[in-house]
Amino acid sequence: MGPEAAGTVCRLDGRYVTDVPGLKCALGEAVAGPGYHFNQCWAVLRGCPCGGNLLPAPFTLVWHDADVAREALASISVDSAGELTYYESVVRFLQGLGITVVPR
Repeated sequence: MGPEAAGTVCRLDGRYVTDVPGLKCALGEAVAGPGYHFNQCWAVLRGCPCGGNLLPAPFTLVWHDADVAREALASISVDSAGELTYYESVVRFLQGLGITVVPR
């Protein structure tokens, strides 16, 4: 799973990221190829016991049409303080893994 080597550029098609399942599908396909999605666990991106492989870092994720997700997920938060939207939390999580996120 994941980019072949550090320095890879992955492209996320954000046109249809209007909910959390859509985001999991779009991110999975951007990073691991058509038909892949992060169904249960974001930790799969860092090699968790649920079957994930550690991704080579750093790599760049170019998120096309990021505004679609930013707006659609604005009312959803996983932050206990409610200060970050779901979109913002995902971007921070990815950045914490060494992934450069470039919203477009």
